[in-house]
Amino acid sequence: MQLRNRVTLLTGAARGIGRAISFAFAAEGARLAITARSEPELRAQAAEINAAGGEAIAFPADLADRAALARLVRDVEQALGDVEILINNAALVSAFNPKPVVDFDDDYWDRSLAVNLTAPYLLSKAVLPGMIRCQWGRIINVASIAGKIGSIHAAAYSATKHGLLGLTRTLALEVAQNGITVNALCPGPVRTAVSDLRIRYDAGRLGKHFDDQERSLTPMGRRLDPDEVAGLAVFLASDKARSITGQPYNIDCGLVMY
Repeated sequence: MQLRNRVTLLTGAARGIGRAISFAFAAEGARLAITARSEPELRAQAAEINAAGGEAIAFPADLADRAALARLVRDVEQALGDVEILINNAALVSAFNPKPVVDFDDDYWDRSLAVNLTAPYLLSKAVLPGMIRCQWGRIINVASIAGKIGSIHAAAYSATKHGLLGLTRTLALEVAQNGITVNALCPGPVRTAVSDLRIRYDAGRLGKHFDDQERSLTPMGRRLDPDEVAGLAVFLASDKARSITGQPYNIDCGLVMY
């Protein structure tokens, strides 16, 4: 129970990496506020966590709405207390609208910036005063290997993930003496339904079969399981990682190596 009673706000919680993190954190004793736009899935997920002996409350919200962000933090604090762990996982991904820059959808660019970068900035800004008062806190930003390298037909996603790493490092410097760590996870391809969409798109673009395209994504010849990302998130939120801050961790089956 490494996270016993730690109030945790997790965005993008209903699917994929977010869903895996929610169950991993619940198993470690965290008190969870989970948020996403998909209200039925979110409420069912909270009920499943609670039935298993964890603690989770669903807070449906559209993170592109600045007013909704302010309400979200206020509602979570009223229900559970100051947020001690913030996990910025929600994101719009390239799979929903892949295009080269010359043809890119400007509205999708704007919404991607709002959800992928502005929302983590505003949520961090909102929860930091409580963390500073307590002289303890964790902010974990779920970025991507696309925040370290270019990603074809994914300009908005890659640009926002590069920006999220800049935000991570700056926040880490600013709060390093307040008992607060700020780190980023940089997953490679993860086995999710949304990732399937992107693989189908690239397989069609390149004239390849789905399975061949999937195997070509990483040196290990496979995608990550969401649980593999969740385990690293638990570690970074725990006291075992209290001296780690400002770090962007690749977890990518060897795709990006230094």
